[in-house]
Amino acid sequence: QVQLVESGGGLVQAGGSLRLSCAASGSFFSINAMGWYRQAPGKQRELVATITSGGSTNYADSVKGRFTISRDNAKNTVYLQMNSLKPEDTAVYSCNAAIVYYSGAHRGSWGQGTQVTVSS
Repeated sequence: QVQLVESGGGLVQAGGSLRLSCAASGSFFSINAMGWYRQAPGKQRELVATITSGGSTNYADSVKGRFTISRDNAKNTVYLQMNSLKPEDTAVYSCNAAIVYYSGAHRGSWGQGTQVTVSS
């Protein structure tokens, strides 16, 4: 089993910054892509950013230029640096990892989510 544990959420004023972390632990061979998603109240979950094992990144248009995704493969950890935060960034942020198990199976895993609240 794989566990993804997020940290770094909280309350911040508009224009401020937060850094989210998500660490994967358990028994697995490797991790392919990792990503951050968010879900605001009453809305569907949406992709925020993804990063491949090789470091290629992809961002939602709404966060381009403000958010930066990165990862430390040695630590099985993905980060999301969020700058110039806006009230519309308020949501529960969850990380996702594409896990490759020793059996050869591929399976996506989700963290429990961390709340980010941006006040105006």
